[in-house]
Amino acid sequence: QVQLVESGGRLVQAGGSLRLSCAASGRTFGSKTMGWFRQAPGKEREFVASINWSGDNTYYADSVKGRFTISRDNAKKTVYLEMNSLKPEDTAIYYCAARNALLLKYDVWGRGTQVTVSS
Repeated sequence: QVQLVESGGRLVQAGGSLRLSCAASGRTFGSKTMGWFRQAPGKEREFVASINWSGDNTYYADSVKGRFTISRDNAKKTVYLEMNSLKPEDTAIYYCAARNALLLKYDVWGRGTQVTVSS
């Protein structure tokens, strides 16, 4: 079973950049589709980005397209979310998640890392 631990969240000014990391444990990481989600105060959790097992297919929410980049290093069992041109509306807890490539549901979640963007 894969376990996930996010890191890299902090307070940053609008227009700044951050890189989030998601370290995974478990032998099946390399076969998993990985995703980043976020939840802002008072809002539902929303999809941010995903990447397939090989890294050659990525998807982004419209709200982050062109500003965020998801990537993975299977040798290091780590997924990254590079965030540029940050906006105050990007403030949220960011969660890493994993799912079987053949299924739609993400069934493994990390505890999240807080990103706060000040105006």
